Amino acid sequence: MTAAAESAMNYIGGVWRSGGSQDVSEVVNPATGEVLASVALAGSAEVDQAVRAADAAFQGWRETPPEDRIQFLFRLKNLLEQNFEEIARTITVENGKTLAEARAELRRGVENVEVACAIPTMMQGYNLEDVARGIDEIMIRQPLGVIGIVTPFNFPAMIPLWFLPYAIACGNTLVLKPSERVPLTARKIFDLLEDTGLPKGVANLVVGAKPAVDALLDHSSVRAISFVGSTPVARYIYARAAQNGKRVQCQGGAKNHVVVLPDADFEATAKIVADSAFGCAGQRCLAVSVAITVEGAAKPFQEAVRDIAARIRVGDGLDPGVDMGPVISQASKTRIEQMIDLSLREGGKALLDGRAGAKKGSFVNPTLIDGIRESALAETEIFGPVLTLQHADGLDEAIQMLSRNKYGNASSIFTSSGAAARKFRYSAPTGNVGVNIGVAAPMAYFPFSGWKDSFLGVLHGQGRDAIEFYTEKKVVIERWPKEWSRRF
Repeated sequence: MTAAAESAMNYIGGVWRSGGSQDVSEVVNPATGEVLASVALAGSAEVDQAVRAADAAFQGWRETPPEDRIQFLFRLKNLLEQNFEEIARTITVENGKTLAEARAELRRGVENVEVACAIPTMMQGYNLEDVARGIDEIMIRQPLGVIGIVTPFNFPAMIPLWFLPYAIACGNTLVLKPSERVPLTARKIFDLLEDTGLPKGVANLVVGAKPAVDALLDHSSVRAISFVGSTPVARYIYARAAQNGKRVQCQGGAKNHVVVLPDADFEATAKIVADSAFGCAGQRCLAVSVAITVEGAAKPFQEAVRDIAARIRVGDGLDPGVDMGPVISQASKTRIEQMIDLSLREGGKALLDGRAGAKKGSFVNPTLIDGIRESALAETEIFGPVLTLQHADGLDEAIQMLSRNKYGNASSIFTSSGAAARKFRYSAPTGNVGVNIGVAAPMAYFPFSGWKDSFLGVLHGQGRDAIEFYTEKKVVIERWPKEWSRRF
């Protein structure tokens, strides 16, 4: 990357540019407090420039055959592999997660690039001859135009790659607005996109805050919005974008439950649940937040998960042997600790208190809280390394407990009973369901589903849903009477 690109955070029309705003945001390493970069945040002017560049590039890109479009994705896949460790380290430095977690995140992102390379097949329509005498009917898919993508801090590489490869493979152009907390990873990905030779204006990057998002939502040339973040922001984006006539998909928050039956393997289950609850410091929408033990599972599971959580090594994600890094900021640390304090005041019992002995930096240690049902902690997405423990007298009651929650992102069951697993799979009111799986994360060729307050829209990210979202259908009905044709 050039020195100019090092200081610039916006990539507009194939050129690296600095933001024009006086509003400056600092990118901070949450493990050390080191300031990694200062960013002049993009505003409506920069967004307008980026959208105009994308709009100008659209017609030529749309007319590029799908087979030619995916060649840029093949090159991007190879460049991501070649620069894999560098990007993973950047994720760790600006986000805080461990290097192993950063590698796993990037791998899931690369998988989406791979799946999008199948666009010549996945984008195909269908046809039928003789729908009436001498009349044929054809359904074709065409790109929308300019796409706006707004992504969060917790997966700086994976979530942009949920959307970007499919959008451009389908023939759209785009503007990506990553979280201003973690723009360095997106900058590296766009540097690689530039190296692929992707035509100027097809993919644009702007780093800004709410004014930049609002500019995308209001811009008349933006046809669709893809978003991942909290539910309150998802509601705002969905309403404002829809009011402006845009197609919208908004992945919101979560409060994910696991149900542990007495016939589960408690040692293995506790390890899987702990990995889910405390991996990425709990800052992921598929993290387990509540474990519901059924009948006699309570004591053995609680003891096993407490022992595992107590041994988790917390520290800088780049340090060898570290199992869990910091949360994203001091503000997040304070908010999480306040929620823990509130839960204890409401009658919860701390089996592990993450506020005790936390290191300097934005660290919160693994926390286990037992004995609460109706409380803010039981209903709120903490987005931190906090696992609450609840108990049910049977599987039906456990399903009712998770059904009462307003979120519907993911849930899992741990059991050796096929009948119990099928009942849970059938009845659980969540879009992603795991059976003896702690993080029910769909592969790139399946939709990343979500129900209730966890998702606003119809078509999800990834796989076939992505193709449907980034294209619109056109039905062509043709008649060619014989008398209109030349006779040979």
